[in-house]
Amino acid sequence: MYASTVRGLLVRGMLAGLIAGLFAFAVAYVVGEPPVRGSIAVEEAAAAQDAAGAPSGHAGHGGDAASGEAAEEEEELVSRPVQSTVGLATGVLVYGVALGGIASLAFSFALGRVGGFSPRATAALTGAGAFGLVYLVPFLKYPATPPAVGNPDTIGQRTTLFFLMILLSVLLGVGAIILGRRLAPRLGNWNATLTAAGGFVVATALAFVFLPDNSDAVQPGFPAALLWEFRIASLAVQLVLWTVFAVVFGVLAQRLLATRADDAEVTARQQAPALG
Repeated sequence: MYASTVRGLLVRGMLAGLIAGLFAFAVAYVVGEPPVRGSIAVEEAAAAQDAAGAPSGHAGHGGDAASGEAAEEEEELVSRPVQSTVGLATGVLVYGVALGGIASLAFSFALGRVGGFSPRATAALTGAGAFGLVYLVPFLKYPATPPAVGNPDTIGQRTTLFFLMILLSVLLGVGAIILGRRLAPRLGNWNATLTAAGGFVVATALAFVFLPDNSDAVQPGFPAALLWEFRIASLAVQLVLWTVFAVVFGVLAQRLLATRADDAEVTARQQAPALG
């Protein structure tokens, strides 16, 4: 019975993640694409200036051939219109489904273990915790930058650092929950929660200090307003994704668990010995 309930929650979590992904894609396209296009325009303008100021090199057909080879190397395999529509939608939807499934498993573990909250309230707490631990905390250490900013050769290092921060954030969050539960019998729920939250903040601050900074920072001269718009858009996409997930999954989980509870009650009555 428990396995079938978890399976049902997993399916509903993935469905809620898909729905949330649709809303997040709309926000990413409407709010996020303009600063991305702006950053690409800035990069292209800087490249044009560099090309105009570079030595002309060998004249004649040799120079033309070199220019043609460079153009072929820089030609995009996937056009920008496809990247900003089909590519963006695919990435956001897959991301939403995957994280929705993982969040539903976290919900299954948390339900009834973090207090006497209803399924909807637990779903809201799960969504808020996922947004904070999976995105917001790592974002504060390694804020998002437009795709045209930075050295492409360092993308592997930047990605590794970001995922390392995600892992540390989740582990510290789980540790804070465990600490709060263990301190609750001695300190009370409120004081235990404050102590655990304080420990999480201190541990996260230490991680911020000791983890290496992003060595590929935004180049001087990049428009600050454009960078600000991109980072706000990134936060908005994640906030919408997890808010919609929490609302949709909360409704679906509430209905599923209510149905399973009614079925269990009916089964118990049928199996109980008749009185009289």
